[in-house]
Amino acid sequence: MEALEQLAEALRRRLIARARDGEGAGGASLVEDVRELVDTEVPALPEDERAALCARVVRLATGLGPLEPLLADPAVDEVMVNGPGDVYVERAGRIERTGLSFGSEADLMHSIERVLAPLGRRVDEASPLCDARLPDGSRVNVVIAPLALDGPCLTIRKFRTTGFSLDDLVGNGTLPRGLADFLAGCAAARAAVLVSGGTGSGKTTTLGALSGAIPDGERIVTIEDAAELRLRQRHVVRLESRPANVEGRGEVTIRQLVRNALRMRPDRIVVGEVRGAEALDMLMALNTGHEGSLTTVHANSAEDALRRIETLALMAGLGLPHAAVREQVATALDLVVHQARLADGSRGWNRWPRSCGRRAGRAPVSSTG
Repeated sequence: MEALEQLAEALRRRLIARARDGEGAGGASLVEDVRELVDTEVPALPEDERAALCARVVRLATGLGPLEPLLADPAVDEVMVNGPGDVYVERAGRIERTGLSFGSEADLMHSIERVLAPLGRRVDEASPLCDARLPDGSRVNVVIAPLALDGPCLTIRKFRTTGFSLDDLVGNGTLPRGLADFLAGCAAARAAVLVSGGTGSGKTTTLGALSGAIPDGERIVTIEDAAELRLRQRHVVRLESRPANVEGRGEVTIRQLVRNALRMRPDRIVVGEVRGAEALDMLMALNTGHEGSLTTVHANSAEDALRRIETLALMAGLGLPHAAVREQVATALDLVVHQARLADGSRGWNRWPRSCGRRAGRAPVSSTG
């Protein structure tokens, strides 16, 4: 078996060399090129073994090599490569090391290039950082030298083709039925909801579940850095920000998209995450007739989430007094849902903090933890 693995790797390298020299063809004929190489190099192998070897070489040459089985495993939520010999995964909220590795830094870089090239993105010494989104919605982050000291780092966060519903969250123990019904009622009643939590706590999952309570007849505009949300409604307009190109041009920020969304006749605006000056535009939208919008923010508690929204809004640089921004927050947000990753790796709620504000004409609002 080890000899076949070595042969598959050698054939992969030959296939790459042929492609660089302009020999062979891509696309559908790639399989034919591989078959030709296998038939030439190991004609004595039985037919079934040659077919398996062909499949192995194609996978190595076109996919992510050792990462392919991890990406195909539905139990894996995130894949983390810390250099060619260090591959970790997250399963059920826990990080564990795998026995997989790349043969060299060059092999890892080749896999990274395979990911980025179809997306029109690249990394090199001049641009050693890159964020991208795979066609299936998975989010990719790459860091290479000189920033990454122990070899290229590749992080892939996988996403379901269909998101969790509130019923799913009840089923897996993330929240109790009574709380799920309460949150569904809030979303249906056009309450403005802010979902907070730490990295990997399930904010986007909860946001997607809450969006399921929005009536089908409403027009929803989603705005994200990398399109992750999978809304079930039919009338959904998905917008995605764009980073600057290598010349430093063409950037489209979340803030620009939020402003543009106001001109698109939205019933609801769903912002995947506020992390900068767009917080002020989101607050202004909520206070000017776009009730019922949803968003997330990184924070350690529901109270901290409100303080962070204030700080981010002040980053807009308009010179607004702190008291004015705080008033905007108090009147814009109806509910803060705080999501936490628990000690055993599961996600869930933990407490009901004190009220966080008052909407004009409504009862004091509360936040959930």
